[in-house]
Amino acid sequence: MKIEHCEFPDDLLYDAEGLVWARPLESGEIVVGITSIHAAVAGPVTKVTAKPLGVTYARGAAIGLLESGKYFGPIRTPVSGVLGEVNAAVLAKPRTLTDGSYNGGWFARLHPTNFEPEHRRLRSAAEARPILAKQIAALRVRCFAAFPNYEMFEIGIECSAVLAKLNELLTRIEVGDVVHLVTDDPTSPIEMVRWSDQTAQPVIDERKEGKLFHFLVRKVS
Repeated sequence: MKIEHCEFPDDLLYDAEGLVWARPLESGEIVVGITSIHAAVAGPVTKVTAKPLGVTYARGAAIGLLESGKYFGPIRTPVSGVLGEVNAAVLAKPRTLTDGSYNGGWFARLHPTNFEPEHRRLRSAAEARPILAKQIAALRVRCFAAFPNYEMFEIGIECSAVLAKLNELLTRIEVGDVVHLVTDDPTSPIEMVRWSDQTAQPVIDERKEGKLFHFLVRKVS
């Protein structure tokens, strides 16, 4: 399910704030991660820390902390339980938490201690839709396919000149980095397709908001 470009997988459960998801496993464990709302609010994460393993945490307690250039806040467990594992990939590369929050960027596994009554407080994607939509509006969340490393705001400039600047920037950045390009040139959707075909650099997301066109480009070579 998508709301305002923000993704919420249908097979997960969501807390009342729309910030954390839970996935019950057949083993009885619960996998916990952050939602696209939380990821968008935090931005590109620079540091992730976890609370001690083997400790029982009450529902709503912080089991980790995340930091970015604009944000510092907790990751709260949606159920009571013993913290059994924290994703080593997230601790080693913090942006994994936000760039792949529903896949490889899961945060922790817990052994729930009071799951049956607390399970009723969680909502499926369909049930949570009104809450999620309200949070997106209240927090002014904008979700894209990835968090950009670089921003290019090129208003009132012809697309050919914009693409020349984009090509120059791509020579200076690392493979894997993402550029967020904003332009008001009405020919940009066609020109970006042509540019991507010529350079083999993918446009991983695009949209129009009012008179502005947004493109995310990932450097692959």
